[in-house]
Amino acid sequence: MNKVFFVAEEDAGKRLDAFLAQKFPEFSRSFIKNLIEKELVKVDEKTPKKAGFLLKIGQKIDVEIKNPQKISTEAENIDFEIVYQDEDLVVVNKPQGLVVHPCASTKSGTLVNGLLFRVKDLSGINGELRPGIVHRLDKDTSGLMVVAKNDKAHISLAQQIKDKTCHRNYLALLDGHLKESEGQVKTFIKRDPKDRKKMSVQDSGRIAITDYKVLKYFEKTCLVEFSLQTGRTHQIRVHAKYLGHPIVGDKLYGKEVKGLAGQLLHAYKISFIHPSTNERMTFEVGIPDYFENYLKMQKEI
Repeated sequence: MNKVFFVAEEDAGKRLDAFLAQKFPEFSRSFIKNLIEKELVKVDEKTPKKAGFLLKIGQKIDVEIKNPQKISTEAENIDFEIVYQDEDLVVVNKPQGLVVHPCASTKSGTLVNGLLFRVKDLSGINGELRPGIVHRLDKDTSGLMVVAKNDKAHISLAQQIKDKTCHRNYLALLDGHLKESEGQVKTFIKRDPKDRKKMSVQDSGRIAITDYKVLKYFEKTCLVEFSLQTGRTHQIRVHAKYLGHPIVGDKLYGKEVKGLAGQLLHAYKISFIHPSTNERMTFEVGIPDYFENYLKMQKEI
């Protein structure tokens, strides 16, 4: 696959790797860096050696994407539900407590390890640690994810997320009552300077947009539906805290709740256009038992 871009005025002065990360949101930074180091990226027909090469307005950027690296992450028998599967994609219902892909702190026992055990093929665009992974859910967030089985499907799904034609809806129980029964939160989010484990709302960073609607008020909590316009790390959790009502059980942005392993946040619905048939597909799953049981303990008003 070959792609050609021209540097616009607003992109002048950007690093080459940052520019390509915007153009290819489905690729990891390490994959982009690897493209540059292997001289598969040219700027005005020349091959820059550094990912930090600074761009100038009007420059032509050619990108050649060859076959992705071979997947070698170990397959493991991990328990999760496959909701749907065909030749292009898999829709899974990720349980709470399951990390999506291997990382520095979690080398095995992830959703990816389970996918390699149960699914014949996965796209390799994101490399050996994240095969098929188009988007993620936090470890303690449960619910629906779509996984790509080939690179064509991966690129299509990633572009839909970027274009906001892939819709993701969540249910969460918040501590206290939101003042407005529905609305939109639009802020900048980036890494918290005081705690690197957290993200936070700041004056600059990446734009984050979340729509919300209260479904039911309880005596001390409220059940809220969230839909994402963007997909930033911890976005719903950060925006819930920003609204002054963190998600119940969120140890990082709220407080730990006895009897809960993590936040009551569930991706209950996902809708996207199938990469091959161009038909819109929508999937829904109910909330997990622990979420349902906690809701039953809430006193209605």
